[in-house]
Amino acid sequence: MRDEAYNTLLEWIVLGKLEPDTKLKDQELSEVLGISRTPIREALLKLEDEGLVVTKANRWTQVAPINPIEAENIYSIGWTLECLALEQSVPLITSKDIAELEALNERFYRILGSGDKLAAIEADNEFHNKIIQLPGNAELVKMLEGVKVKIKRMELYYFQLNSRKPTSYEEHKQIIEALKRKNAVQAKEALKANWKNSLDRIRMNMN
Repeated sequence: MRDEAYNTLLEWIVLGKLEPDTKLKDQELSEVLGISRTPIREALLKLEDEGLVVTKANRWTQVAPINPIEAENIYSIGWTLECLALEQSVPLITSKDIAELEALNERFYRILGSGDKLAAIEADNEFHNKIIQLPGNAELVKMLEGVKVKIKRMELYYFQLNSRKPTSYEEHKQIIEALKRKNAVQAKEALKANWKNSLDRIRMNMN
């Protein structure tokens, strides 16, 4: 029941159903979810540990605000870890992997044109998740999971679809072309540029 409460609250926070600074009362959440207060409290503690909920002792619990400074920190961690995954994957990458990346990028482009922001962000994540999983480094995948959740929340909150098309798609193509040549330096440069440009697009919408 704690996991059920956690997964539901996490989804609501990431998707914005529970907006930043929304007060969270375990009794109300218990009634809405049909779950007792104890697993609700446990779920909130876990979300607090992950930085998605903040608590003032004996006063209130609320959804964590989205902080522009946090965006800078999280994105830099994200591109550093993903560049490491890319570096590890270059010697191992196959033509099948390249074909999957190309297919994922084309799918991403089609979804961008649909106007569905959530689906577009998820398709973008699928492309990057393929890169992360290529070297088979489970610890690296685990480290990136929490980062990716916070980034998805920020993207849903700030991003406009018209700011991503076709720039993100073209940036992905540059990564793929470097991987085809097994050029680790160029692949990492293209990947880092994609992350930095995404951060720039968030900055534009913060103003």
